[in-house]
Amino acid sequence: MKMITAVIKPFKLEEVREALAECGVTGLTVTEVKGFGRHKGHTELYRGAEYVVDFLPKVKVEVVVKTEDVDRCVDAIVNVARTGKIGDGKIFVTPVERVVRIRTGDLDDSAI
Repeated sequence: MKMITAVIKPFKLEEVREALAECGVTGLTVTEVKGFGRHKGHTELYRGAEYVVDFLPKVKVEVVVKTEDVDRCVDAIVNVARTGKIGDGKIFVTPVERVVRIRTGDLDDSAI
């Protein structure tokens, strides 16, 4: 099993959720986050004063899938989250050693 963590632009969340659902993903976790990458934030003007916005709003989507489904899910996220502009986000894939469904005690593949 693998955990896919995608940090994306907030307005792309619904498209990513739909794309993952088409891949057979039945559950995911979404967190509102702030961050920056190479773009290092940007400058904005408010009431005549210029200020730097260091951290930009993003959404973190986390989903655990079977190892054989990783490439299909990552491709689906990339295809719908890409705008071609700076700040589209990142995807991280990490191994998951164990999953337990609390309600039933199901383990690993049967728990996801």
